[in-house]
Amino acid sequence: MADADQSTELKARVKAALAAKTPVEIVGHGSKRFYGNPVDAPALAIDGHRGVVNYEPTELVITARAGTPIADINAVLAEQNQMLAFEPPLFAGSGTIGGALATGLSGPRRPFWGSTRDMTLGIRLINGHGELMRFGGEVMKNVAGYDTARLNVAALGTLGIILEVSVKVLPAPQHHATIRLDAAANECHRYTEQWLREGRPLSAVCHDGDYLWVRLSGTQSALDDALANIDGEPLKAHQAEAFWQSVRDQTHAFFVTDEPIWRLSLPPAIDPGHFPGPQFIDWAGQQIWLRGDHPVESLRTQAQRSGGSVSCFRNAPAGTSAFQPLDAVQSRLHQRLKKAFDPQAIFNPGRLYPDLEEP
Repeated sequence: MADADQSTELKARVKAALAAKTPVEIVGHGSKRFYGNPVDAPALAIDGHRGVVNYEPTELVITARAGTPIADINAVLAEQNQMLAFEPPLFAGSGTIGGALATGLSGPRRPFWGSTRDMTLGIRLINGHGELMRFGGEVMKNVAGYDTARLNVAALGTLGIILEVSVKVLPAPQHHATIRLDAAANECHRYTEQWLREGRPLSAVCHDGDYLWVRLSGTQSALDDALANIDGEPLKAHQAEAFWQSVRDQTHAFFVTDEPIWRLSLPPAIDPGHFPGPQFIDWAGQQIWLRGDHPVESLRTQAQRSGGSVSCFRNAPAGTSAFQPLDAVQSRLHQRLKKAFDPQAIFNPGRLYPDLEEP
């Protein structure tokens, strides 16, 4: 695995940008560059800043530089039968661990094993003063800066350049099974609740518009019991692996489109019928992908009434902000955080909210 510490060079680049009052767009592999609002600034590449800094399998923690490919980390962990529990996506087959944290995106396992934010223990970053900062650490009991580290998860690089991340890892289950059921989309939550009450080792539940899919991960005896009691069609191992990879990496046919794809974050019991149109239900109903042209204001209003929110994940219509607008209190809080971390607003301006840098 390639190993290079470019902290000094990156810090110098930030200092130069501050002196010139020139913003920068932080870029790793660029695999998630579509996500969020466009940034009009020169790119500052961090993918050369890579390598595993520390990995203690017995402590269930890995620390790596932000430009380290997720695929490399997955390979290192697999040698010890461990994994990134939040199952970060590999869009177009690529992606860095820093990008995983900056976007906060998690895969199908998220509702049952934990999110990107849940697994983040610590970070090092360059702030908007050109200073090297460290928040959190490599153990759960090291709480100093713990929440500050998690502030940077899903901040889309607007608070600083993440240099290094420490994340919790988990033992990888040795056995998996996937079952496909002929069930309606609005049955997703009911089935999930039933399986949880029965103690099934769930690791993913989704509905692709045609079928309900459930993945189980655990001991062979637990899987055998589930297979005997869940009325559906078991998939062969290679078919199951290909399906869940297509969900995680959005290569499933649902996502292959030039139409807008909306991401709805909702309470799991909400009826997906409130949001008409082609859907892909993930996270056992907590995340709904909606495809097509929809009036953005009515869509956001319905999501708020349902106790959730909506963002345009891909192919946003012209003039549409990617994320749901903040209310006055939220906006003031975000602006205060931005000013504390990045007072000159040089990092990814407008990527999260176009008015974030406004006074």
